[in-house]
Amino acid sequence: MPTNVVIPSLGESISEVVINSWLKPDGAYVKRDEDIVELETDKANMPLPAPIAGVIRHSRVPGDTVPVGGVIAVIDESAAPPTAPAPPVATAASGSAAIPVAVSPGGHMLASAPAAAPAAAEVRATPLAKKVADESRVDLSKVSATGPGGRVREQDVKAFLGKAAAAAPVPGAAAGGRGVRRERMSTLRQRIATRLVEAQHNAAMLTTFNECDMTNVMALRNKHKDAFEKRHGVKLGFMSFFVRAAVAALEKYPSVNAFIVPPSGPDSKASEVEYHDYCDIAVAVGTERGLVVPVLRNCESLGFAEIESGINALAVKARDSKLTIEEMQGGTFTISNGGVYGSLMSTPILNPPQSGILGMHNIVKRPVEDPENPGQIALRPMMYLALSYDHRIVDGAGAVGFLKAIREGIEDPARLLLGV
Repeated sequence: MPTNVVIPSLGESISEVVINSWLKPDGAYVKRDEDIVELETDKANMPLPAPIAGVIRHSRVPGDTVPVGGVIAVIDESAAPPTAPAPPVATAASGSAAIPVAVSPGGHMLASAPAAAPAAAEVRATPLAKKVADESRVDLSKVSATGPGGRVREQDVKAFLGKAAAAAPVPGAAAGGRGVRRERMSTLRQRIATRLVEAQHNAAMLTTFNECDMTNVMALRNKHKDAFEKRHGVKLGFMSFFVRAAVAALEKYPSVNAFIVPPSGPDSKASEVEYHDYCDIAVAVGTERGLVVPVLRNCESLGFAEIESGINALAVKARDSKLTIEEMQGGTFTISNGGVYGSLMSTPILNPPQSGILGMHNIVKRPVEDPENPGQIALRPMMYLALSYDHRIVDGAGAVGFLKAIREGIEDPARLLLGV
């Protein structure tokens, strides 16, 4: 009897999904727990495994919106798995290629089998990369791989296509033609748009700025980065310093780590403030599908190596569309690093229901007063910091104090190690 492939419950806030792409074609034989389809939600993309082995028949197409519990395919478990074709048997039929022979010392004819052609090396690639390559007729062996273990990622195939398109002549360019195209806004992008508008409408959002001298952090990192990577197997970046500085500041200013909780029922007339004695810090990661904000849990108990390893793992999963719903929910504070794109200054938007988000920016040498020689000007590597906050529960003095605590931790990183 055929088994239905049903959309499972993926979280309390998810009631429907969009079929992004089928990873197994209609009529193919699939194995149990083999990924068969990629689903798109308002938080992340994720594969769905086959509940049983058999031949799959699609009942939905890419782009369809399906509610939780809806059927998207059936699998006929009575179908037998395909058998490998038997190797061809050489015959002496007319027109067949001649088989080289040799004569033994005893006069017997010895057939010499032709040398087998070397098998082409299999290209390791993600299911999405294979799908895009198949649709665009791209030879994966020609694509430069940047994924873990030398795997070709979807971004690698798109980059290859982009280079090919840039090198190709543009139709109608000589005649002054102008192209226009429209694409369906992804569920993730729609959710991002909705949340950003909600944040602007539902919070009294304000941004305050400060700047920090990166000299000491850069010197400390340069001095120990090789030993750190050798010991812990992960590179030492600036993000771990800012996460530790944020933890110290959040413990000092708990309202920045809090939520406003609306009235829970008809008998409750006033909103409440929910404080957290832990720091689940969300780290913004840019992907080709849009900005995602996975959460690093319990940062107050993590060391530098654990923070760097955790952020690196989340970033890889984000770019490979492997984040789970649980990894996207529940952050109490967010850090966004626009400096990796060259941003000098920005006003980051809150990630509801959070009350604060820290914006990091590009490091630029600027003339400032030399702290070691008061009254003298020196070129120092400086970074602008921005804190956007919900003014309903965070006062201006608290916001300024929070940024000052971040700056003190960065300019004197020994404070982060000593917890002072």
